[in-house]
Amino acid sequence: MQIGSFDIATETLPGAAKAERCVVDFLGWLELAQAVAAADGHLVAIWGVDDRDRGRGFGVRVAYGLPEALLIAELPLASEPPVYPDLAATFPAADRMQRAMFDLLGLQPLGAEDDRAWLRHGAWPRDVYPLRRTTPVDTDHVMVPEVYPFVSVTGEGVHEIPVGPVHAGTIEPGHFRFSIIGERVLRLEEHLGYKHKGIEKRFEGLAIPDAARLAARVSGDSTVAYGWAFAMAVEAALDHRVRERAAWLRALALERERVANHLGDLGFIGNDAGLGFALAQFSRLRENWLRSNAALFGHRLAMDFVVPGGVAGDMEDQVERDMRLQARDVEVEVLHLRSLLDDHAGLQDRLRRCGVVTPELARRLGLTGLAGRASGVARDLRVQSPTAPYDRIGPRLCGATDGDVAARAAVRFDEIVESLHLIQRLLDTLPPREESTPLPDAKGHRFGVGRVEGWRGEVLVALELDEGAVRRVHPHDPSWQNWPVLEHAILGNIVPDFPLINKSFNLSYAGVDL
Repeated sequence: MQIGSFDIATETLPGAAKAERCVVDFLGWLELAQAVAAADGHLVAIWGVDDRDRGRGFGVRVAYGLPEALLIAELPLASEPPVYPDLAATFPAADRMQRAMFDLLGLQPLGAEDDRAWLRHGAWPRDVYPLRRTTPVDTDHVMVPEVYPFVSVTGEGVHEIPVGPVHAGTIEPGHFRFSIIGERVLRLEEHLGYKHKGIEKRFEGLAIPDAARLAARVSGDSTVAYGWAFAMAVEAALDHRVRERAAWLRALALERERVANHLGDLGFIGNDAGLGFALAQFSRLRENWLRSNAALFGHRLAMDFVVPGGVAGDMEDQVERDMRLQARDVEVEVLHLRSLLDDHAGLQDRLRRCGVVTPELARRLGLTGLAGRASGVARDLRVQSPTAPYDRIGPRLCGATDGDVAARAAVRFDEIVESLHLIQRLLDTLPPREESTPLPDAKGHRFGVGRVEGWRGEVLVALELDEGAVRRVHPHDPSWQNWPVLEHAILGNIVPDFPLINKSFNLSYAGVDL
């Protein structure tokens, strides 16, 4: 593969996602990263592996998004302790991924500026690494609380406001430390990891069906995206191709997941700006939508509808007709609500120029997904790297350049309407029913990767199988890239605007607190 002037030997991986794999040495690790950055590629994920039981030692892997393909690069680590070159200087979003990888595996990034613990929270000793294959699952550790060394801001009139990790509402736990003068924010520092639940360790040794259920529960608001990415990884590892109708049904579930989340977010954005009417109306639409999901997929969130090899069920003709009618009705209501909100001067005064992330900052920090598209980062897997059925139905990329809360709301409105149109096109082109084919037996060691454009952004699942059982799974949420950008979006705004800015991103705690 040629990346600018950098040439590297790769092998093509099987599967629906266009993916290449390569092995690099210590110097090549950094050279590759710099070549990807120069070629306008982006960092997707970093994860580590413990292959000592296979006689290969530790390894660190990275996934880069390039226009032509997903590139998986592996760096074998022969040293003890295992070290590798820091990537955060080239891709800032790598910082927290690397810190989490050290907490779990003990792989040390050389040259990293920030070596604070990210996930551990004193729940296990510093010299214990839960993801190492020699660490028993049932090990009990005495909890030793640690004080997280937040960066202090000093000066006349500067105050700190600690918020969380326990919040007043039903939101997930996270600690936000504000440094302020008056109400104006000088600095925000986040500390997450409070929902760490050992998901990556739990995957080890599971049978494929059980692992699929776990994957669908990594982040409950993206269950279809994770379920599809995991299924895609299994199918790539086994070189299995799903039937066309199953791919269409998966896309229907994914677009309905996108609509449900955007409806909910628009309601809460309006509510956090003081417009309770928006919350009431969008909550009504979302609730009706989720009730229809229960009838369509057997679950309000379509959980476990996508399975490796296909889908868990099918639809009757009447269900298809009901879905068409609902999509038309919801489009009419959403367009009407948009006109009301766009004309609401008080609401627009709160949304515009609030929480701005410029296109330049978005590209430098690696902002991705919906939030990235609202800041001029025109990237959507359904458009640039489409798999079936998106390569047949021609989705439209929705975006903006203002990068404020209003832009992120506008992209949500546009994507709802586009998803409703995609649902109609999917139903128009739905292939006939056909017999599914079982997954082939998994012999030996297999690797596969799946990537899906979820409603929040790109979801990636990297999978290793040993004789049919899961050896290693790394699920990656786009929130890894976007949480750090929120710290920049709040700067210069006032503290009361934080709930509004935060909701306009609506990032996953569970998806990064693995």
